[in-house]
Amino acid sequence: MTTQTSICGIHHVTAITADAQKNLDFYCGVLGLRLVKKTVNFDDPGSYHLYYGDELGRPGTILTFFAWQGAGPGRTGPPQVTATAFAAPAAGLAFWTDRLKERGVAPPTLVTRFGEQVLTFTDGDGLRLEIVFSAQPGGQPWLSGPVPAEYALRGLHGVTMLEEDCEATGRFLQGEMGFQAEGIEQNRRRYRAGAGDALGTVVDLLCVANASGPRLGAGVVHHLAFRAADDGQQASLRERFESLGFKPSAVMDRNYFRSIYLPEPGGVLFEFATDAPGFTVDQPAEQLGARLMLPPWLEDRRAEIESALPSLKIPN
Repeated sequence: MTTQTSICGIHHVTAITADAQKNLDFYCGVLGLRLVKKTVNFDDPGSYHLYYGDELGRPGTILTFFAWQGAGPGRTGPPQVTATAFAAPAAGLAFWTDRLKERGVAPPTLVTRFGEQVLTFTDGDGLRLEIVFSAQPGGQPWLSGPVPAEYALRGLHGVTMLEEDCEATGRFLQGEMGFQAEGIEQNRRRYRAGAGDALGTVVDLLCVANASGPRLGAGVVHHLAFRAADDGQQASLRERFESLGFKPSAVMDRNYFRSIYLPEPGGVLFEFATDAPGFTVDQPAEQLGARLMLPPWLEDRRAEIESALPSLKIPN
């Protein structure tokens, strides 16, 4: 088992939506991601937890949502993840500009950041999203998806975090997680995972002062999860954090990975999730997302849970 503490990148991002069906229509029907798991929030089984990703939901490709039906809008502010960026091939800029427009998405903004072109836009809840176009985006396209493979989103490029104390968070990313400082543009500081895949390796910090704090609700990120290669690395991380005075949670079984949680020095909730066992642990690859899956400890409540949830239809 792995015992190093250096992180190889982001595992997933979890946000909040007020409408599960509209969320499904957008992320599958517009962005062309695959619904790899339809389950419930294990801590609140009366609501959906939807997972989107590449064909298998590989770590580094996953965006998940707590579906709090009818939830009021959240508020962005430090400390918080304020943008989630996907990676796409450089040749896809015109395709995605046209596709977003044709699907009724508010006109995206095109910017250049650290030498790469970036489209920024929002989903139906107001969650800020980005597509970063790169000559080598990493990952692999979902060949059976609704977006042509040469333009398809490959997974996560990274995230942007709003912080009042970028120094403390930057030291934590470098000293305790093995990220490398890569550069500064205006008030944006970029950090990149020092090892591992090309996907999900970027964390940008935006430094602000005297800003209003965040409020949980629809259209905001709930937490940010990083990859622990296996149980050994996760145990090493937990021991390291405790030695530094942090109070990580106990290991929690999320069925598709095991997790620990703690707020980083700035206050954003970090999760450290194991790569295994993955989303095929309870469904074959060809059936991912097709039916509601429950962990073993909730299976005897299936009828009760299903009756309380709205029906969902995956868009063609």
